Amino acid sequence: MAKHKTEIIFGFHAVESALKNDPANILQLLVEANRHDKRIKSLLHTAESQGIAIETLKKTDLEKRCGSRKTQGVAVLYRGQSAAPQVSLEKLLQKDNVFLLVLDGIQDPHNLGACLRSADAAGVDGVIAPKDRAVGITPVVRKVACGAAESVPFIQVTNLARTLKQMQDAGVWIAGAAGEADALIYQVDLKGKLALVMGAEEKGLRRLTRENCDLLVKLPMAGQVESLNVSVATGICLFEAVRQRLND
Repeated sequence: MAKHKTEIIFGFHAVESALKNDPANILQLLVEANRHDKRIKSLLHTAESQGIAIETLKKTDLEKRCGSRKTQGVAVLYRGQSAAPQVSLEKLLQKDNVFLLVLDGIQDPHNLGACLRSADAAGVDGVIAPKDRAVGITPVVRKVACGAAESVPFIQVTNLARTLKQMQDAGVWIAGAAGEADALIYQVDLKGKLALVMGAEEKGLRRLTRENCDLLVKLPMAGQVESLNVSVATGICLFEAVRQRLND
């Protein structure tokens, strides 16, 4: 049997999501000793009802365990990787009007967490990312994602260019976001089977990724800055697709 990695998940939304979606893999609930508010009491009640051990710690001790000062007074000791549904890409590609988000080498866990949160809100069926030179699901990602790391399938692949070709063979239209594109995202059809591809911080889409897109799109930039943060741009692009697909 494969061994599971043990990690700390902290922050209210991330802990609530773990308690709701994967209580079997929670080893312990860690709570700041001087917290007695309603939300903490609700978490304590949920943990007790599920037979999860509870430990109270001083604020500084909890922060030390989590490696962060932004714990919001609560954390869980968690066994396993992402609790998101384990769905294969092959199965996702069989879905009518599948809606995918591809992240080409995001390295900042805050950006990945924010992208997952937007993906969940937009109803994305799955997020695809390379295994190498990209961040995976970490405690910081879970906290920023506010539960989306446990709800949105996150699939890491060995060869992203080959995966994009696999998507195209399944009838998925690949739209990559790039500042040098001619078309604005508001001018292209984002209905049907779709994968939106977003580039990494600073460098954007890699050459092979760009070449395997069916088209490139951009956001209109009216000010002095050349580009938006990738998580902000991802949210805008996803919800333009949502707007179009709602009217389909």
